[in-house]
Amino acid sequence: METIKIWNKFNDQLYFFILKKVKSKDAANDIFQNTFLKIHKNLSQLEKEEKAKAWVFQIARNEMNNYFKDKSMYVEKLHSTKDIPLQKYQHICCFDKFINDLPIIYRQAIELIYIKGLKQKDVAKELGISLENVKARVKRAKDILKKNFKECCKYEFNKNGKLIGESNCSICKT
Repeated sequence: METIKIWNKFNDQLYFFILKKVKSKDAANDIFQNTFLKIHKNLSQLEKEEKAKAWVFQIARNEMNNYFKDKSMYVEKLHSTKDIPLQKYQHICCFDKFINDLPIIYRQAIELIYIKGLKQKDVAKELGISLENVKARVKRAKDILKKNFKECCKYEFNKNGKLIGESNCSICKT
C-alpha cells in the first residue's frame, strides 16, 4: 500500500478524529502532519492492507498521546499532596455517602484514582486487573454517582459533565 492511497482513503476522517480529541486546529494540524510523516516512514511495517485503518489511527493516537504528554510538562503542579482532591469535594452534599455506597469494585477504583491520585495503569497493577477494566469501573462508578447526585440532591450537570447548582437534598437538611 502506498502513502498516497492511505492519504486518499483516510485523510478527512483522520483529521477530524484528531481535531475532535485535541480541540485545537493548530495542534490538530501538527499532529496530523506528524502522523502522516510516521505513516510514510513506517509504511513497510504495514503487513495487511485490510488493517491499514487501525494502523493509521493507532499512529494518530500515539501522536496525540505525545502531544498531551509534552503539553503536560508545562502545566504547573497545583498541590504537592495527594489528599487534596478529597477536600475539594467535601462541601458537596452527600459526597462521602455516595462514595461509600458504591459497590466495592467501583469504590476502590474511584478512591485510588481520584482520592489517592494514582494513575489508572497503576491502579490496574495494584488491583491485578486490566487497564480496560479499570476504565470501565471508573465509568460505571461515575454513572452511578451522577445518577445519585441528580436524583437525591437535585444537582445538574453542565455541558462538560461537571456538577452545578445548589444542593436541594432532604438528607443533608436533616
